[in-house]
Amino acid sequence: MIIDSLDNVKHYRNLNARINKGLEFLEEVDFENIEPGRYNIDGDEVFALVQEYNTKNIEDAKPETHERYIDIQYVEKGSEYMGYAPLEDQEISEAYDPEKDLSFYKAQTSLIRVDEGMFAIFFPTDIHAPGIMIEESKPVKKVVIKVLA
Repeated sequence: MIIDSLDNVKHYRNLNARINKGLEFLEEVDFENIEPGRYNIDGDEVFALVQEYNTKNIEDAKPETHERYIDIQYVEKGSEYMGYAPLEDQEISEAYDPEKDLSFYKAQTSLIRVDEGMFAIFFPTDIHAPGIMIEESKPVKKVVIKVLA
């Protein structure tokens, strides 16, 4: 897992070419006027999901992983906690669904605050639980870049 401000994106350019395409997209696009939905960057290898939602109680967060995709989660507006735990030795609560590229876990996660202008990168070995409220439920606009691992 990586967490940082978009201002520091230059430090992550050499992770791999697909991650770099996703980071460039975050730098170049003005998300203020973009509607929620899917936006292609490089077909199914790199694409963006623009989301708007209200943050939720920690009890409603479901720790998850993806096998095929890396997530770059960028908070455009608002703030949220994202839960994190390493995948190693965790108990599965819902088995992997290859169509959704999604597994759920009973993991205890550490909370990381992600504010406007920050991003987190979650790899297939990172359990994450996004969208958790800070003090009270508030609206968030987020861009999730899905990067083929």
